[in-house]
Amino acid sequence: MQNQILAVLNQISSYVWGLPLIVLLLGTGIYLTIILRGIQFRALIPSLLLAFTKGKEDEQSEGDISHFQALMTALSATVGVGNIAGVATAIALGGPGALFWMWITGLVGMATKYSEAVLAIKYREKDKFGNMSGGPMYYISKGLGIKWLGYLFALFASVAAFGIGNMVQSNSVAHALESAFGVSPWITGIVLSVATGLVIIGGIKSIAKVTSAIVPFMIILYLIGASISLFINFEHIPHAFYLIFHHAFTPTAASGGFAGALIQQTLRMGVARGIFSNESGLGSSPIAAAAAKTANPVRQALVSMSQTFIDTIVVCTFTGLVIISSGHWSSGETGAALTAHAFEISVPNNLGADLVSVCLAFFAYSTLLGWSYYGEKSIVYILKERAVVPYRLVFAAIVLVGAVIQLDIVWAFADIMNGLMAFPNLVGLLLLSRVVVEETKRYLPAELKR
Repeated sequence: MQNQILAVLNQISSYVWGLPLIVLLLGTGIYLTIILRGIQFRALIPSLLLAFTKGKEDEQSEGDISHFQALMTALSATVGVGNIAGVATAIALGGPGALFWMWITGLVGMATKYSEAVLAIKYREKDKFGNMSGGPMYYISKGLGIKWLGYLFALFASVAAFGIGNMVQSNSVAHALESAFGVSPWITGIVLSVATGLVIIGGIKSIAKVTSAIVPFMIILYLIGASISLFINFEHIPHAFYLIFHHAFTPTAASGGFAGALIQQTLRMGVARGIFSNESGLGSSPIAAAAAKTANPVRQALVSMSQTFIDTIVVCTFTGLVIISSGHWSSGETGAALTAHAFEISVPNNLGADLVSVCLAFFAYSTLLGWSYYGEKSIVYILKERAVVPYRLVFAAIVLVGAVIQLDIVWAFADIMNGLMAFPNLVGLLLLSRVVVEETKRYLPAELKR
């Protein structure tokens, strides 16, 4: 019976995450790039400067957390398993050229992420506790006047928060630590559950403080490890870039354990895993952006745009280059195991594989914190503020459950909910795209002069 349910869910997931959604997500990013005149290219440097500097006007503006904290909270939810296992899966099934299409997805996704944040700030509102609330459910219901579609997004997001944002993450940490260090999943689950509960009980300000400390550390640690691997394999890097660009437009022949890939498969894997990693268009990160102290929508949107750049163009690139330059990409392995073995080959004394396990644990824990906030705001949108405390307690308890049970069905169902979030969000983005353009024309020139 369980196998039958899993088969049905996997089939539904393949439809949800099929070509129509990928085309819609990528097409929306391309459309927004055009009407915003390449905002992600002409404003990239200012967006990175804004992300890592303080503005006095921002500190005095309405909001709950700084724009840096909002960025780190959003990054906590996106820099995760997808950066380790997702990149490896894309390359294992689509060949080295898949990384090229991940780059393209990231670049056009920056315009999507920018637009989401503009709308999140413009249509946000205060709850009865004085905290900011925003995201797709608000700009869909307030901007378009389609309340039922806003509720639908909130429903999908709240379910996804318990699956892909909770149990899937704790399960990944438990398996990684058990495999690398022999730690019991029960111990991992209890520690994670308590650690998560202690943070999220304090709300967004508590989450933001922790993610602002953890996220920069875990990203830098991972990039240092990847840099060591690339330094050791320095002579193979030029060939790795050749493989990436060559096989982006040429079928990848079978070799070793690699079954070969047509251009269509290479493109599909790169785009799908790129979207899964940076979540541009899914509608999750604007929920965090809405909490930021900011002088205007465009200012925070520029900061949010840098999230996709850091996630996909930086972190995913390092992972991909380590895998390809190691020569292990054609071994037939996939997922986190492929990344771990690629690091292990390059970094001696098993330090590479251990580093991947430790980083995976940090990545997954930070994702728990980020998604707890997304789920909370979605639940509150449906059930109002009375649901806040019960939600936080249940979310922390479910972390333990996820660490110690088999998650095949949960993963498949959560994957469906995660994909379904995109449809109402993309409707909101496309129908409110003129609002994004107007806000950009109003505020962008001043921001670029700063």
